[in-house]
Amino acid sequence: MEKKPKRVFDKSFKINTVKLIISKEKKIAELARELGINENTLHNWKNKYLKDMGDAFPGKGHQTPAEEELTKLRREIQVVTEERDILKKALGIFSK
Repeated sequence: MEKKPKRVFDKSFKINTVKLIISKEKKIAELARELGINENTLHNWKNKYLKDMGDAFPGKGHQTPAEEELTKLRREIQVVTEERDILKKALGIFSK
């Protein structure tokens, strides 16, 4: 059985598609048939858009501002933890 290549849609395509659904111009089932996209995919796009609006569909490798801040804070915690551990070891060495 041959696998179909995964189709990739850009942000503007997804947003325009969701706007058609939200404005009630097209029903999800009808739009899914026309575009050859699964109905569940369109429901997911709609839910993501309604949840995040401007930050929806950040793209491959991109993060939402909240995710970026979380990643940055995790890195800072890692650095501070390493610095603390180094200071503990130095304290142990110098106190002997």
